[in-house]
Amino acid sequence: MKALTLASALTLGTLAITPQASAEQQTMIAAGGCFWCVESDFESVEGVIDVVSGYTGGHVANPTYQQVSGKKTGHYEAVKITFDDEIVSLRELTEYYWRTIDPTDASGQFCDKGEPYRTGLFYQNEEQRQVFAASKAQVIESKPFAGDIVTEIMPAKEFYLAEDYHQDYYLKNNLRYKFYRYNCGRDSRIEDLWGEVASKQYH
Repeated sequence: MKALTLASALTLGTLAITPQASAEQQTMIAAGGCFWCVESDFESVEGVIDVVSGYTGGHVANPTYQQVSGKKTGHYEAVKITFDDEIVSLRELTEYYWRTIDPTDASGQFCDKGEPYRTGLFYQNEEQRQVFAASKAQVIESKPFAGDIVTEIMPAKEFYLAEDYHQDYYLKNNLRYKFYRYNCGRDSRIEDLWGEVASKQYH
């Protein structure tokens, strides 16, 4: 998938460094419904080094997909994004995030409902909390729709990697992924909320 420059996609640094990261590499944890889709969206952004799918925010250690999808663990389907903050900032990625989700739906995202599919931003330090909060406040003020923003900003908990078959699902099973995404109505709903430019920013 072609790298996307956020400056062209959106008209518009954190200290949570991964164990083997350089000084320029940071991480961001976000939930936006099906993690296949969120992973696909962020891996298209220039400056993003890696995106992995996983589970976070719940009360069960080392959860399986079956446990999480049973909707009794408290976990979100989420992604951990590693990025080079000399190329793309946390603020830019957060602005991009809003325009890839429906932040008005407290029950899930698109055709997926229940606690694993809620939206959320998970801050790993005070700097990230401030960036997320400022971005949310800006969205509340400038959003082009009437619905309330229900996406929560929360302290990060343990992030558990999802099973191997979920990683890069959109590449390994491209036709199935496209069929799922289209039929789930993700892009059409995003376009309804944010407009045509937003819905096409990651295609």
